Amino acid sequence: MPRVTILTETELRSCVGLDPESVSIVEKAFASLATGGVIMPPILSMLIEERHGEVDVKTAYVPGLDSFAIKVSPGFFDNPKRGLPSLNGLMMLFDSATGIVRAVLLDNGFLTDVRTAAAGAVAAKHLAPAMVRTAGVIGAGVQAELQIRALRLVRDFSKLLVWARDPKKSEVYAAGMGRELGISARAVSTAEDVVRGAQVVVTCTPARQPLIQAAWLHPGLHITAMGSDASDKNELDPGIVLAADRFVCDRNAQSLKLGEMRAAAAAGLIGADYVADELGDICAGVKEGRGNDDEITVCDLTGTGVQDTAIAVHAFWVARDRGLGTVIES
Repeated sequence: MPRVTILTETELRSCVGLDPESVSIVEKAFASLATGGVIMPPILSMLIEERHGEVDVKTAYVPGLDSFAIKVSPGFFDNPKRGLPSLNGLMMLFDSATGIVRAVLLDNGFLTDVRTAAAGAVAAKHLAPAMVRTAGVIGAGVQAELQIRALRLVRDFSKLLVWARDPKKSEVYAAGMGRELGISARAVSTAEDVVRGAQVVVTCTPARQPLIQAAWLHPGLHITAMGSDASDKNELDPGIVLAADRFVCDRNAQSLKLGEMRAAAAAGLIGADYVADELGDICAGVKEGRGNDDEITVCDLTGTGVQDTAIAVHAFWVARDRGLGTVIES
């Protein structure tokens, strides 16, 4: 009979971390999108407005991997009022040859957090200036913390600027990250201060209106926009898509439907046939990364199923090698 491994969040946290190995795994996953054979259907999204919730389902089959994942990711944003986390979820792992269930990863969104932060590091590795003195982050939540930790894996910056809607959260965030990374970190009064003062900026918010204006862009700036992953979200002035010297996304179809390209199309700045460079092409060496120190680059990351499959397969095999998990016969 088929045997299924059940892995808890605690077990998975002991197997996977935000480290160079995870960044490399996600980078290879992006590269696989450029080499052909990957099957990655559109994201299945369900909006539950009356509960202030949403559910996303992502998956991808990647040639060469012995398994593929299907991830179910709910976000119910009134949960903190109930003493519950906003985000949770799980991943199911299936044998690529037979379709038999191999594992259920009860990660509560942990693996998504890791692969999302790792994707930010991949984008910065290929598109950020080689020398970064000051990094900036817009947002002060968990992903904002992870993104800056991930950025530090690929760029050795010594200063950090942070802005969030809640000034108190910005102050707490700056103090904590400054201590953790041993750098000068401070909260600033506006998002504009972050953008104008940094060489790399990461946005990590659920914003519905632009937080960064095209007029703030300056030579040598790189922006990684993480927040827009639904048709009602938008962090960047739509004009930035064309104002940047280089606009890159993780998947054109997703950015046009859910990401910053959607906002640009809605504003009439680009058509439905607009094609940006994809991060996977850059990771695979099909296209070049950053061209020069003065280039203004932007990367829009909406989150892809190929990242979920890659991190889930990695986590499963590390756990199996360590004898972790509860095995049941199904």
